[in-house]
Amino acid sequence: MYDNAVDYRLWSKDKQQLTRIKMIEIHNIHKSFNGTKILNGISGIFESGKTNLLLGASGTGKSVLLQCIVGLVKPDIGSITYDGKVFTNNKLDLKQEIRRKIGMLFQGSALFDSMTVEENVEFPLRMLTKMSKGERRDRVDFCLKRVGLENAGKKMPSEISGGMKKRVGIARAIAPNSIYLFCDEPNSGLDPLTSIKIDELIYEITQEYDITTVIVTHDMNSVMEIGDKIMFLHKGNKLWEGTRENIMDTTVKELQEFIFASSLMKAAKKVDEELGSLDELSTISDEHGKEELNKIQSQEGSFDKGQARNPYTGPDTLA
Repeated sequence: MYDNAVDYRLWSKDKQQLTRIKMIEIHNIHKSFNGTKILNGISGIFESGKTNLLLGASGTGKSVLLQCIVGLVKPDIGSITYDGKVFTNNKLDLKQEIRRKIGMLFQGSALFDSMTVEENVEFPLRMLTKMSKGERRDRVDFCLKRVGLENAGKKMPSEISGGMKKRVGIARAIAPNSIYLFCDEPNSGLDPLTSIKIDELIYEITQEYDITTVIVTHDMNSVMEIGDKIMFLHKGNKLWEGTRENIMDTTVKELQEFIFASSLMKAAKKVDEELGSLDELSTISDEHGKEELNKIQSQEGSFDKGQARNPYTGPDTLA
């Protein structure tokens, strides 16, 4: 299966042309450093047009798995495929072809201090494309406008805020028309409001351009806001996979402990349980009311139509 480059193709709606799903699949990934097991047989699929989250506490192997997927670290065992093309243990030219389609948002933004904002965004275009200077400038302007920084192009990284640096990093990541986007802790060091804005921007871009986005995070706010698909790692093992809609219902002990580690989440869980109890009581009350109503209707049905019960002479006497 993993050596077949045509497994991940779909017909477009008009059936006239064959298009590929921009999908990443990892199979049985193992990785150790100096005899210490970091990843233990991780498998999964990261779909296009969705934000795929790698969730877990620090030291669980999230970043190592990300590095394996992008080719910075070679797994000891296992395979990684992009769009059905095997990435691990393949020829250098094929790896380079895939890497040209990858955009990366680093934890610390990793902007060049000696370059302006627009020069930072232009950098991958100069390195990876044959665009003319005018074409590069148009693309830079488009990307900066898309992330809301159309007036910041001439500024230096030292002159902009942490949130703006993240936006520049996103603009640079999508500049070469990347179809795979990898984000390593995109909310690291940001205040809650800015974090939400960065999450929303990543989510919008993912859907707008049908990008396959993989995000390393431990932020539950990000999980609940943009977690289309979530993989939970614990001590190098994949313990759970699902979506933001069903993560709160998990029965996996380690994931429950991770989710409800903060006092805020514990309080939210308590409120949810109390509301659930109230709903249950309401349902019981409704059922009891229905039973009483059925009894009354049954008694009324014992009389012939057109006859009425005389309240003064008792239930068995007709007026």
